[in-house]
Amino acid sequence: MGLHSISAFAPYPFISPSLFNKTAKLICCASSQVNTLRSEVSFCVGTQLIPHPNKVERGGEDAFFVSNHNGGVIAVADGVSGWAEKNVDPSLFSRELMANASYLVGDEEVNYDPQILLKKAHDASYSVGSATAIVAMLERNGLLRIANVGDCGLKVIRGGQILFSTSPQEHYFDCPYQLSSELVGQTYLDAMVSSIELTVGDTIVMGSDGLFDNVFDHEIVSIVATWSDVSQAAKAIANLARIHSLDPRFESPYSLEARSKGFDVPLWKKVLGMKLTGGKLDDITVIVGQVVRSPNIPLLDEDQGVKLIENTEENKDAKL
Repeated sequence: MGLHSISAFAPYPFISPSLFNKTAKLICCASSQVNTLRSEVSFCVGTQLIPHPNKVERGGEDAFFVSNHNGGVIAVADGVSGWAEKNVDPSLFSRELMANASYLVGDEEVNYDPQILLKKAHDASYSVGSATAIVAMLERNGLLRIANVGDCGLKVIRGGQILFSTSPQEHYFDCPYQLSSELVGQTYLDAMVSSIELTVGDTIVMGSDGLFDNVFDHEIVSIVATWSDVSQAAKAIANLARIHSLDPRFESPYSLEARSKGFDVPLWKKVLGMKLTGGKLDDITVIVGQVVRSPNIPLLDEDQGVKLIENTEENKDAKL
């Protein structure tokens, strides 16, 4: 499975290789000649994307980007698969949304506001479709600002416990809020906006619903405690989500919520002691970020060329 992670200290955003070529050209390779930017804290980030088993050839319908703008910016978008029934590729909208966000992250009107970044990225998107999306922006003083539309999510872990979690937004079960090309969808005004003060050593886990529908909080906390390397942690969390998604007997967060909302097996199966179980097959995107002290962040030299980063089997991490 191709890993989507970065190994360069770059002043430009890293964009998942599944995005458009025009955005992939923003990715820069490392330079031996650097300038420095002083900062209090930043993210050290590892990422992993595992497409739905039936969508591997197309790379799935999730998209994400990572940028070291200010203290660091991370974002995930999940294309709504229902558009495939209308012969529309659901990945196009999520990819364009993330591509636009990556271009606009330093825009003066955005002013480091994730809600405004969602607005401008959405306004600039012309693909047909819709997507859930989340953006988190870390300021150098440790303030993390978050804007979320739908059921992508983020958790903050401190001292082996979940300190903060975003809440999913749904019209009803399995129908999340979404930014859309249609007028009937949600807008940036519907985003759930939150902020939290982070300290060195805190870990954040961001992902699409393919993660949170299949992995419980205590499992995420356990993996983060096991792996000090953020790339290995992201890989382990995503792999566990994949394993659970393929297990028809696993009582997943998704199956538990479904039963709580009245969705279950037919009555005759209940009589036989059966119940709705199993994970949810889906694209799985995981971003793990650790807050680190960063008095000196290397930046690429102005003369350093750009380079397209292809999918690689080697898992890496990057300090933003």
